[in-house]
Amino acid sequence: MAVAAALPAFQRHSERLLIPNMRTTLKRLCSSPTFIAITTLALRLAGVLVAYKWKPWLVANMSSTGGEVIQVARSILSGKGFGNPMHILPSDTGPTAWLCPVYPYIVAGVSRLTGIHTVKSTLILVALNCVFVGLTIFPIYAIARRTFGERAAVIACWIWVLIPSAWNIPTRFVWDSTLNAFSFAVIFWATLAVLAQRRLWSWLLYGLSWAMGVLINASILSLSPFVFAWLLWQLRKQSPSYFKFVATAALTFALGVAPWSIRNYLVFGKFIPIRSNLGLVLWMGNHEGSFGFDASLSPYWNLDEAKLYQKMGEVAYMKEKKREAIAFMKSHPATALKSTLRNVWTFWFDVTNHLANPWRGPQLASVDLTCNAIVIFCCLLGIFLALHARNPAAPLYLAVLVFFPLVHYVTRPAVRFRFAIEPILVVLAGYGAVHALEWIRAMVSKRAPQGLLDRADGLQEKTAVP
Repeated sequence: MAVAAALPAFQRHSERLLIPNMRTTLKRLCSSPTFIAITTLALRLAGVLVAYKWKPWLVANMSSTGGEVIQVARSILSGKGFGNPMHILPSDTGPTAWLCPVYPYIVAGVSRLTGIHTVKSTLILVALNCVFVGLTIFPIYAIARRTFGERAAVIACWIWVLIPSAWNIPTRFVWDSTLNAFSFAVIFWATLAVLAQRRLWSWLLYGLSWAMGVLINASILSLSPFVFAWLLWQLRKQSPSYFKFVATAALTFALGVAPWSIRNYLVFGKFIPIRSNLGLVLWMGNHEGSFGFDASLSPYWNLDEAKLYQKMGEVAYMKEKKREAIAFMKSHPATALKSTLRNVWTFWFDVTNHLANPWRGPQLASVDLTCNAIVIFCCLLGIFLALHARNPAAPLYLAVLVFFPLVHYVTRPAVRFRFAIEPILVVLAGYGAVHALEWIRAMVSKRAPQGLLDRADGLQEKTAVP
């Protein structure tokens, strides 16, 4: 009887102890970057599997993915080397510097085991994209925690789990976009972390990370002068030998890309540091009768342009397209300006890429637009607060927002090109979301809310970059 009478009290006591412990465990789990990374990967792999069972012709649509990457991988596997990017011509076009070397060799490695451009190879490469997206959680968390604190880091990671671009890009494109985003996120984190290092080998590894990142995709090369200048500025008062460290990283960076640059010079007889196709993408958006960027003019799709490319050779062809584009821009400045402004809008807000979302209707497309608008708003709020608080890393974030898109404003803007800096946008969005949520909560509770700027100043004291 006594035991029976005491049982309800014991159960209530156990529940009072168990529920807080469960909440603490759940909170700790949801704040773990490892758990978030596993969740990111598992959700995307599950999504690919469901979509493949549902509409396999969309997931493994080999006609809309891969492009020049697949053709170069095919050339590598056939023993003809890094070249022949055109699929529309029956004969070879020779060596190329159209693409950066790392990702085509990854595709060639996978294709050697599963066949070139097969359904199996496409699914493996899509799964590999999902792995890169999952791994990106770790640098996102490390960057945000170092510069903005733990809460911003956790929110940034969960934004990465949910944003549409981090779903659409890895599951639809056999391209270097996801590896590029992961690589640049690692470089950004390493830039913050290397400030505290006084051993040359750490700076050597930092330079190698830049070399690998640029050989994955040369788009991040535009940021290197600003990043290295920021490092010099931050180190000027910390170490009397600061120049030695930055010079070591810069020299390692240059030596890391030198083999590819030397290969290009030996093959083409001209100095081509990384890629050769700038003139072409500039011309496809700036030519007589142009109205925005026209991908159908690429030699990959256009037979006439492919024949001209083959006849002239890659270097001469790209040089001529660059000359035509610059001449058009000079003679039609108003048209060129209008095209540039349209590209600015496309880069930041036109995220309903048909190739990335061929099965999505207008309602789901509007979800993409809404999510993108929220992320961009929180990102702008985050950079504003970081600048106001004089966060030491704020100029580095600002350089990414301002200078990375410049080349895409005059060439080819697309959501998959912006994806390279998407992890940095997510970090800023996480920081902005922290303050926006606190302000909203204070307003709802009818307390006198501390200003957003005051909150940013207070947080700055705790999260300053060393």
